[in-house]
Amino acid sequence: MSTNPSTPSISYSFTMRLAYPNHVGMLARIVSTIGKEGGDIGAVDIVASDTKGMTRDITVRPRDATHQEQIIARVRGLSGVNVINVSDRVFLLHLGGKIAIQNKVPLVTRDALSMAYTPGVARVCEAIAAHPRKAWQLTIKGNSVAVVSDGTAVLGLGDIGPEAAMPVMEGKAMLFKEFAGIDAYPICLRTKDTQEIIATVKNLSVGFGGINLEDISAPRCFDVERELQAQLDIPVFHDDQHGTAVVVLAALLNALRLTRQKLERLRIVISGAGAAGMAVARILLRGGARDIVACDREGVLHEGRLPNLNESKAWLVRHTNPRNLRGRIQDALRDANVFIGVSGPGTLQAKHLRRMAPKSIVFALANPTPEIMPEEAARHAFIVATGRSDYPNQINNVLAFPGIFRGALNVRSTQITESMKQAAARAIAACIAPRELSAEYIVPSVFNRQVVQRVAAAVQRAALQAGVAGKRK
Repeated sequence: MSTNPSTPSISYSFTMRLAYPNHVGMLARIVSTIGKEGGDIGAVDIVASDTKGMTRDITVRPRDATHQEQIIARVRGLSGVNVINVSDRVFLLHLGGKIAIQNKVPLVTRDALSMAYTPGVARVCEAIAAHPRKAWQLTIKGNSVAVVSDGTAVLGLGDIGPEAAMPVMEGKAMLFKEFAGIDAYPICLRTKDTQEIIATVKNLSVGFGGINLEDISAPRCFDVERELQAQLDIPVFHDDQHGTAVVVLAALLNALRLTRQKLERLRIVISGAGAAGMAVARILLRGGARDIVACDREGVLHEGRLPNLNESKAWLVRHTNPRNLRGRIQDALRDANVFIGVSGPGTLQAKHLRRMAPKSIVFALANPTPEIMPEEAARHAFIVATGRSDYPNQINNVLAFPGIFRGALNVRSTQITESMKQAAARAIAACIAPRELSAEYIVPSVFNRQVVQRVAAAVQRAALQAGVAGKRK
């Protein structure tokens, strides 16, 4: 089975600057060549022109990097066409980084400087020294989150190091600011040592109201989150686990409205027994699911494998697979209602989905290439979701973490409890009215501004009920 996307993607968008004779029909030849090669043409802009020559910028969306090179080669092969330059639009967007710090107070007078910095700032320092909790009102702490990674589990790329993780952490900071108005800071650590990560984050936590852990490989991520939450009085949230789990639950709740099934009666198969797989299983069990089978690369997790499993996989064995199934993932899929993939590309083939129960639900969430491409899954599944933005039903963590942290910061929550995650999931699901639901619309758009507001409100209420709020909103 091919795992390459079959449709053009904005993620590989590029712009060619072309010079060619100003003859009737030249542009048509170029556009036709790109179209025949499968490229999706966007903007076409004139850079310069005279009676002899024409220079244009043509933006194209290919399927992937290989397809991009094929399109460029075909255009280079056209008689009379000179490819002056090719610009990758994604790389251009990242030039110089994607975020910046901006002052809230203009420093244009001597008086402003004296109040914002020395000598006036000394009085504020003394007030905080006497009452440390005042840092929440008098510094950026109350509206700031640290986005922390060691670069060991970045997207589907794996251990690529802290420098290479920076673009993702910057992107996360952008999402915090854009959707929740939270100032977030990318912090990538040059260590893989669990205790060093814990100590570093603990020491720098002073200036933050929350910690968002990101792209730290399992099983270390479990220890990092658990230890930091035990040692800090601010929320520590590993988004790869809990953000994914929250949105999966939200999407599943809406899918069940369409299939008219109950979570308690579903047979659910999870592919992937790492951080996300464990968190998804945990939130579904707490939500009422009773029959979950988890699988890793070796197949179904069952009691017979316990001696050779790490702590997280052992937890899954103890809390899932009530029928004690064994075998490969395709065996687990027999009569299953739901497949949730948080593993890697090409895990499933379309023929495997034939084994599932009628009106099956398939969430293939591996990114950028899912466990099975949506076009193939749709042949057999009633509802299909992915983690990609270029297909319907994108299960995207941005639906969860901005609102969760917004709500937590608003009430100065000391942690993010399971009840707060459940509340967030149900708030996300409720953003789609029953009359709007369809097989291709079970999760709201990431640009729906109501999502953050509803999630934040639900999380605040849950924090107050759980007794973890340090401030009554």
